[in-house]
Amino acid sequence: MMQMQTQAGESQRPRPLSALSLIAILGAGILLHPAWLTAQSNIRSGAIKGQVLVVDSAGTSYVPGTTLVLNGPQTLQAESDANGTFSFPSVVPGTYVIQANAPGLQGEMSVSVDAGQAREVSLKLQLAKATTSVVVAATSSTADLTSSTQTVEEKTIDDAPNADQKFETLLPLVPGVVRGPDGRINMKGARSTQSGALVNSSNVTDPALGGPAINLPIDVVASVQVVSDPFDPQYGRFTGALSSVETKTGDYEKRHFSIQNVVPRWRDRAGTIAGLGAATPRMTYTGPLVRNRAAITQSFEYRFIRTPVNSLPPLERDTKLEGFNSYTQADIMAGSKQTATVSLAVYPQKLDYMGLNTFTPQPSTTDFKQRGYQVYAQHRYLPTAATALISQFSYKTYDVDVNAQSDDPYRLLIDTTEGGFFNRQNRRTSRYESVESYQFAPQNLLGSHQFKTGVDYAHSDLEGQDRSLPAELVGSSGNVIEQISFSNSSWFDLNENETALYLADEWTVSSRLTFNWGARLDNDTITSTTHVAPRGGVLLSLTADGKTLLKGGAGIFYDRVPLLLPAFPDFPNRTVTVFGSTGDPLSAIFYENKIVGSLENPRSTAWNVELERQVTTQLVVRAAYENRNTARDLIVSPVSSESSVMALSNSGSDSYREFEVTGRYQLSRMTLNGSYVRSRSQGDLNDPFLFLGNYPQAVIQPDQKGRSLFDAPNRELFWADVRGPWKLNFVPVYDIHSGFPYSVENEYREYVGPRSSERFPRFSSADLQITRPFTMHIGDRDLKLRAGGSVFNVFNHDNPRDVQNDRDSATFGSFYNDAWREFRGKLVFEF
Repeated sequence: MMQMQTQAGESQRPRPLSALSLIAILGAGILLHPAWLTAQSNIRSGAIKGQVLVVDSAGTSYVPGTTLVLNGPQTLQAESDANGTFSFPSVVPGTYVIQANAPGLQGEMSVSVDAGQAREVSLKLQLAKATTSVVVAATSSTADLTSSTQTVEEKTIDDAPNADQKFETLLPLVPGVVRGPDGRINMKGARSTQSGALVNSSNVTDPALGGPAINLPIDVVASVQVVSDPFDPQYGRFTGALSSVETKTGDYEKRHFSIQNVVPRWRDRAGTIAGLGAATPRMTYTGPLVRNRAAITQSFEYRFIRTPVNSLPPLERDTKLEGFNSYTQADIMAGSKQTATVSLAVYPQKLDYMGLNTFTPQPSTTDFKQRGYQVYAQHRYLPTAATALISQFSYKTYDVDVNAQSDDPYRLLIDTTEGGFFNRQNRRTSRYESVESYQFAPQNLLGSHQFKTGVDYAHSDLEGQDRSLPAELVGSSGNVIEQISFSNSSWFDLNENETALYLADEWTVSSRLTFNWGARLDNDTITSTTHVAPRGGVLLSLTADGKTLLKGGAGIFYDRVPLLLPAFPDFPNRTVTVFGSTGDPLSAIFYENKIVGSLENPRSTAWNVELERQVTTQLVVRAAYENRNTARDLIVSPVSSESSVMALSNSGSDSYREFEVTGRYQLSRMTLNGSYVRSRSQGDLNDPFLFLGNYPQAVIQPDQKGRSLFDAPNRELFWADVRGPWKLNFVPVYDIHSGFPYSVENEYREYVGPRSSERFPRFSSADLQITRPFTMHIGDRDLKLRAGGSVFNVFNHDNPRDVQNDRDSATFGSFYNDAWREFRGKLVFEF
């Protein structure tokens, strides 16, 4: 039976807080407040009506055919008529957000409706930065035809507890998205290098590794979407899920300035202040450059953060991150038919002691340094209300340096690590990408057809150096039992051209049946192949009222081959020498890096089916199943024969199955979200970037199949947005899932028994953020404040992140480095 192990420094762990006490306090304060009870009992309907308009140099014009979605206690949809007018004739009292979309234009506004009240509003549209497709959250009254799409909206980004204050940290609010044991976000059973990442429809992955590689101040983020198996053929170069970030449009009329996180956090060690713990000030400005014609957004963020490994000594347990993020965006409205967006993102960062954990102290870690920027521009021309020509350009750089703390011999012991890290890297990457897409006017043939087509060209460059010093394995006897030595440092210089062409059709047969179908052609100069990827989806309204929707899709996806993989033969070769008990060498095997066969693009085949039902005006439920199989996956594995080889090949495969049940219940002052996910993620485990990435492993054992390192078969997620008494806003989040798997090893780092046969304890964490708005009158101006705080791991549950998996250790099976309860303050100034 595995037992918990207490390490030095863990005596500082905060005392657990009674769960029943906290629930009783919050329940009494919120649910029994008279104002709250009164609000819940008043259910007489109200109404919303208004007009959709655009203001430009030609004056004010009204926009017909605009799709409007009302989100709040109810989810309703409407469309503006020939005069731009719309109405929601019967709505439950409460606060709503109206989202409006027309070709190339979008708008959003909040509106509150009281019982028996008819609100009249004017909704102004501005330029849209989205692609030609309109993506709708899965819980809305309409559905995305091609995939399961779930969105983290702007209000949630502002109000949900967020320890890192980064938009990626909120992705686990989506069912099927987890933060794995390595800290990376894994979406829908895919590794981070298998998924796609977009910002304003621009690819922001690292050309060398394939994972996301951009940092944005969270203040500029309007929404984050997770698209599982996006069957729209405009998306490509990944085999997993897709994350898509949209930034906020600048304000064309008024100036706004905000500043927050101005008070630093101190580092508390055993009740003593030991320096600075974190300082993350953030400032954002938006306002007109030319009234109603051009607007600018500028956000600066400085980040200094120490993150502890709680099982290490108090003053030797922190990683240290220091970075600066800047985002500048100009939005231009040349008229009702032409709009544009131009942006510049800069994101240098340094992380000291990367790889720090219970068994790797600071002297044996690395320092990671990145530099990069992205220039982006998008122009939208709308010849008619139903057609759109979108031209997009981006240029991105991402440079990485990985350096050790010292050149002392790197020694892997049973219970710790000594010396300086064995690997050093320098990489310089860049990518240019240009995209043209066109949406045609609807055509009538057995229904209505909406065609769109596009072409995509990208050119990527990589140059760099990789150097490795010897690594030694020290056995339980205290003697060196194995040494891994490497050949001289390697240099690599590669480039790649990628082209893609797609054609898609949205075929509306009737008001209750719609098909999406199309195909994508991809070509790249690394594999010198062209692939055709057909995809399709269907949406069927099972009831005439549109409240019961059945949808499904299927398609083929081809992944990119990151540029670091073709350089594999240029990486240092290795010699593995095994020593006897007397210190004499028993054997030595030289492994030469080779690509076995030709490199091919990994391919996944995916399908899903969903049933969504709006049970009442307050309750929406959804059940979904998806299945994805990936073939020709890339793996690294040693092959011992007369001529031993360290082989990179396309011989791997993986699969993902997921069944999901999700519900959302809305009242006038509360939104409750709940989900259960049953999943299985498994496949070949020797991911190349475990050995070639930013923090490579020294020992490479033969590949095996097993559960993925981020596999969580059972997960329950609950979160709410509650407008309580005294203007307090509560956002609690409760996440519970199966512990992640791990493998058992011996002192040679050889796997014992099946891979991924053991698991960490069940993960359980409750987070809470409470905020309240304030207004201060200073002269003739109002200063708006939002103050509050967050608690992470409210109940102080043991969630260890490290395990002693070496069976030759006296502490085999013990868990370490659990996440303690943390408190954070929040103070936002707005002018």
